[in-house]
Amino acid sequence: MTPASSDTGTYDLNGKLLVAMPSMGDARFERAVILLCAYSDKGAMGLILNKPSVDVRMSDVLDQLEIQPSESAAAMPVHFGGPVETGRGFVLHSSDYESSLHTLSVPGGFGMTATLDILEEIACDKGPDCALMMLGYAGWGPGQLENEIVKNGWLTTDANPKLVFSTPAKSKWSEAVRSLGIDPLGLSPTAGHA
Repeated sequence: MTPASSDTGTYDLNGKLLVAMPSMGDARFERAVILLCAYSDKGAMGLILNKPSVDVRMSDVLDQLEIQPSESAAAMPVHFGGPVETGRGFVLHSSDYESSLHTLSVPGGFGMTATLDILEEIACDKGPDCALMMLGYAGWGPGQLENEIVKNGWLTTDANPKLVFSTPAKSKWSEAVRSLGIDPLGLSPTAGHA
C-alpha cells in the first residue's frame, strides 16, 4: 500500500501501521505490528502493538510508582513497545482522553500520553475507554525507515481502533496482513523486484 503524500513532498506515515515482513532480520521486530505515532523528515517513532510482556503487569508499574490500582487496572497487560528507552512508559489510547499535561494526537483516532496523570486515572478506572501500556518504543533516524520499507522490511497499512485495541496480540500480525488483501500464508520471506 502506498502511503499518502504529505505537504513536505514525502510520504506521511503518521497513524499508519508498519507490518513486519517475514524476511525481517531483527528478532525484536519479528511479526511486529507497529503504530507510527510520529513521522517527519527528522525520523519516526512508533509502538509495537503485539508483544505483551510475560514478566511485567500494570500492577508492577503502578506499585513502583506508589499508585494504588483498581483490580481491573492491576490486571492490565504491559507491552514491549520497542527497543528504545525500555524503562520509559507510554500509553497508547483512544482519542476520548487528553492529558492536562500533554497528549500527542495520532491520526486515526488515537492518542499517546507519557505522563504520570494518565496512569493515575487508569488506576482508578477514569482513563481512556481503550488503552495499551507500553515500555519502550521503536525509533528510526532520518531516512532509516524509508530505506527499510524500500528493502521490503515492512508493509504499511491504515490503522483502525478495532485492530489496535480489540484484536488479541497473537492475531494482530495476520489481521494486519489480511487488511491489505494478502493471505498471511502466502507471504514469502524473500521478495522480488520488478
